[in-house]
Amino acid sequence: MDIVGVKSTALLVTALFCVLRNTAAFAADSAMPRDINNLAERYVHLVLAMGQHDKDYVDAFYGPAEWKTAAEKEKKPLDAIRDEAVQLSASISKLPTPDSELERLRVANLSKQLAALEARVRIVKGERLNFDDESQALYDAVAPTRPESHFAAVLTQLEAKLPGKGSVSERYEEWRKRFVIPKEKLDAVFQLAIKECRARTLAKLKLPPNESFTVEYVTGKSWSGYNWYKGDFRSLIQVNTDLPVYVDRAVDLAAHEGYPGHHVYNALLEKHLVKDRSWVEFSVYALFSPQSLIAEGTANYGKEVVFSKAERMKFEKEVVFPAAGIDPKLADEYYAVQEMTKELSYAGNEAARRFINGEIDAAAVAAWLEKYALMEPKRAQQRVRFIEQYRSYVINYNLGEDMVRQHVEKRGGTAEQPEKRWRIFEELLSSPRLPSSL
Repeated sequence: MDIVGVKSTALLVTALFCVLRNTAAFAADSAMPRDINNLAERYVHLVLAMGQHDKDYVDAFYGPAEWKTAAEKEKKPLDAIRDEAVQLSASISKLPTPDSELERLRVANLSKQLAALEARVRIVKGERLNFDDESQALYDAVAPTRPESHFAAVLTQLEAKLPGKGSVSERYEEWRKRFVIPKEKLDAVFQLAIKECRARTLAKLKLPPNESFTVEYVTGKSWSGYNWYKGDFRSLIQVNTDLPVYVDRAVDLAAHEGYPGHHVYNALLEKHLVKDRSWVEFSVYALFSPQSLIAEGTANYGKEVVFSKAERMKFEKEVVFPAAGIDPKLADEYYAVQEMTKELSYAGNEAARRFINGEIDAAAVAAWLEKYALMEPKRAQQRVRFIEQYRSYVINYNLGEDMVRQHVEKRGGTAEQPEKRWRIFEELLSSPRLPSSL
């Protein structure tokens, strides 16, 4: 054998070794994504299976239609769903720790979603957790407890602001009558609010070019508004008109359900995680899960992101109040009182906590809400139905908003830094964050 042949052989061996080494490295690097993709797909099937036992569980699904059909035909038993959820959780715990932060967030998110699924199975099967244990198991968070004295102090402050005689709740209800949007003007006012919220959001965020939603007005619901996400960047937003809609709800609902709230949140998850990364677990939204605290928290906080206080007051006085036929000169008075009543938002949590813990019945819940949340009787009854249907879900609105605000502001996204606030808010909308990671 001549020297050229030896060199050629050596080069060939070296090249083959490099190929084998690189192939092994690629297999090791790609094993985790392949494994988690498989586990994620099985998770989606489990959520769809759970939806056959719990009508409220699957809030949105825009994955393969045949998966939903298969779940409907199979009707997997609850025990089998629970056992498979436990098995999937065990498999996820054995995955290697990913290098990228986003991949680590994905693994943690899938693990928590599965734990919440297993807890929801136990609840549907009849196990009763107390309020805090249930919210921790389902939403990865526990709301603070506020004593009656907290709400009583707020009511004392309000009493000095409200004219008339009678209880604070009676005076508040009488005072608010001037601020109801007439039913015949509701859609026009709501559409103006949507248009402004959308324009402001598009000026700050890049949304898919074909995103859109439609609005329906409904009755007979336990909620005031709902976003049904349909996939392909489309939503159906329903507004409940059972009860009077007050003037502040135009912007609140437009921001919460639409821009930059639920519609934007779901559209960005679909764009960045489902379409760009093929993370199939985000094609399904399990309502009773940690994702809901992020969804409701960002939707509630979104109205502060899309409008500064000064910008909102300007828009209310120049557009919303006139369109609703309400004197714009009353706007400052109205929002000063509304700012005070915000301190009463946790009263609903306390009512739900006492009800779920078996300390009070539905009638006592309604009475508590009338007294401490300043709800007229019909609205209090509607909220009782909500608590009976969704239980500890109530924490996702106020606690979720507070947690999102703290997360954004401690990173510098304050009212004085609106551009930075938008960037941090967008990151939160586009990534698989967990409440406990906030």
